[in-house]
Amino acid sequence: MNSKYLEMDGVLDQLEEAIREERPFSLVRVGDGENIVMSQETVWTTEQVLQERWAIKANLGQKGLTLPNLQLRDEVAASLQRADLVGVLPYGDSSIKAPDHLKRPLTDMVFAHFGISPALTCHACVNRELAQTPRFWEMLAGKRILLVTRELEALHNTLMREPYHLNIAAALPFDRWEEMGETLQWIQTNPDAFDIALFCCGVNAVVLAERTAALTGKVAIDFGKANNIILKGRAN
Repeated sequence: MNSKYLEMDGVLDQLEEAIREERPFSLVRVGDGENIVMSQETVWTTEQVLQERWAIKANLGQKGLTLPNLQLRDEVAASLQRADLVGVLPYGDSSIKAPDHLKRPLTDMVFAHFGISPALTCHACVNRELAQTPRFWEMLAGKRILLVTRELEALHNTLMREPYHLNIAAALPFDRWEEMGETLQWIQTNPDAFDIALFCCGVNAVVLAERTAALTGKVAIDFGKANNIILKGRAN
């Protein structure tokens, strides 16, 4: 990957500039789930994929998708090719609780397979850091926020109160991959309802954030497990 790697201040600068200039910007992230989804019948067989603990959990209904799903594989890869900023795990990183073979080595394999080469990258856990950075919340102040997540009521209520005081202009429940089409349809039909979109939808958020920025010209962020930090004070 010949990308430029941004530390937190660089990420915030990129977001701030896009918000100020009112231009499309998508921040998406690649962890073990995204790697597994993209590895289906590309660098691994479906059989190998389905043996992974993450895949087993997904097929028990815990990840917002079931496998195999080759359509989602291709949509995630396409969105990663087009996204403005892609969070990846550094080599040897221990910030997520996944086996090492599901981390950066697998990202490199699937990126090579699909020819994904982001211009800008940052840490895959950037969402956790954003959630705890006052400058990020200050950027969102006074903006109309679209919130898309499974834990809609709890997150919506928390973000409207101290210390966040966000203006949640629209909120859509999103539980599983099958709702993708309907969700994007609403977003495309209502581009003037919001300024910034936050997605807490697992792997689906990669596609949702990139497509939202492209379809509406807004800033869209794959916010991942930041909802857990906001609601419970920890990522898991």
